[in-house]
Amino acid sequence: MAQEVEKKGKIPRQPMPEQTPEARRNNFDEVPFGLSPEAAMQEAKRCLQCKKPSCIEGCPVSVDIPGFIKLICEGEFTQATRKIWERNALPAVCGRVCPQENQCEGVCILGKKDEPVAIGNLERFAADYERKHGKGELPPKVKPTGKKVAVVGSGPSGLTVAGDLILKGHAVTIFEAFHRPGGVLVYGIPEFRLPKEIVFQEVNFLERQGVRLECNSVVGRIVSLDELFAEGYDAIFLGVGAGLPSFLNIPGENLIGIFSANEYLTRSNLMKAYRFPEYDTPIIRGKNVITLGAGNVAMDAARTALRLGADVSRIVYRRSRQEVPARTAEVHHAEQEGVEFHFLTAPTRFIGDEKGRVIGMEGLKMELGEPDESGRRRPIPIKGSEFRLECDQAIIAVGAGANPLLTQSTEGLQLNKRGYIIADPETGKTSKKAVWAGGDIVTGSATVILAMGAGRKAADSIHKYLTWGW
Repeated sequence: MAQEVEKKGKIPRQPMPEQTPEARRNNFDEVPFGLSPEAAMQEAKRCLQCKKPSCIEGCPVSVDIPGFIKLICEGEFTQATRKIWERNALPAVCGRVCPQENQCEGVCILGKKDEPVAIGNLERFAADYERKHGKGELPPKVKPTGKKVAVVGSGPSGLTVAGDLILKGHAVTIFEAFHRPGGVLVYGIPEFRLPKEIVFQEVNFLERQGVRLECNSVVGRIVSLDELFAEGYDAIFLGVGAGLPSFLNIPGENLIGIFSANEYLTRSNLMKAYRFPEYDTPIIRGKNVITLGAGNVAMDAARTALRLGADVSRIVYRRSRQEVPARTAEVHHAEQEGVEFHFLTAPTRFIGDEKGRVIGMEGLKMELGEPDESGRRRPIPIKGSEFRLECDQAIIAVGAGANPLLTQSTEGLQLNKRGYIIADPETGKTSKKAVWAGGDIVTGSATVILAMGAGRKAADSIHKYLTWGW
């Protein structure tokens, strides 16, 4: 094995071609261009084809990673996609936004002495190749069972549940509150990181398999869960996400020009404010923008601000670079594009002008103390370190909470003290019979692939219930 690792390690990891920072900060086109077939096959040669592949264990949906990589290596690109489809209905999405460095690639044996296999890039390649060159073949389905399942929310967990259950013969209807499907994939993640057309094509793939989609359907308002059961649904999955904005609760936060990241990104992404006036969605275009937070959402907001015309876009984060929760690739891209980072910095208040518009932010410098409940070192204010930054726009990207729209209108659904649905981590079962939940509405804000993993477990449990009972 050691000789094999050394041999494979001599093949360099194939770089992903991408737009230059100077070009991409002025457009919303996708940043990476993807691998060519030749580069994909060369990268696939690096895989060791381990007998006990730790990469599969590192994948929340247990994709047969060595299996699909071997098919790419052999030039069997269509078959590679079908191998991925066995466990993942959204490979074009996962290949773009999953934190592979912390999951499958993070445990790649080759990565112990060299760079790990570019699993995410290869997954993206296979999915893109199928989309561009495939014949539209669908995976096989079993005969109909006569059972009906309602999936509330068309984000990653809901789409996974729908994709799994439709293949098992159950009739599936997805109810989506917005006018377009995709959940956080379309309202939260910018075009330059995940083109919306790719999401819609993945959803269309499910529709072609027989999944029904009803948009503009606010479950919990226009129809209740009990009414869905009365309409003949045998099981319900709740994948409504965590879309309630969180704020800092500091003075001046209500000034004009201060947005929650949820509103800012939804206006830009789903409602296409960046193409105003072609799309009738105006948005304030700041020239000197501050984004509070350092997760992927904060990176998306800060990079979006540049593309909307900001001369200066800053990230303000109360911890150090080592504690940044965003993907390494997203931080790297943000820095390349000119986003400025202010670490160990915390806001104390926003300053407005006589018209109520934000013109600046006051804050304190921080130092790191002992770890808190998150495992990260707690930031502690440094006395006498007050400072001020000018800005004409601020974006609050410090997380999101559970939207109570559905949960508080549903009897028998147990919630925790933060308003999230309590569900069995292994099955997704809730306290209400025949109702499952998964994704951010259970865990709080997390990653796309973890939501998909929860959807996979819930789908397995729902199938068992529909087959053998509760």
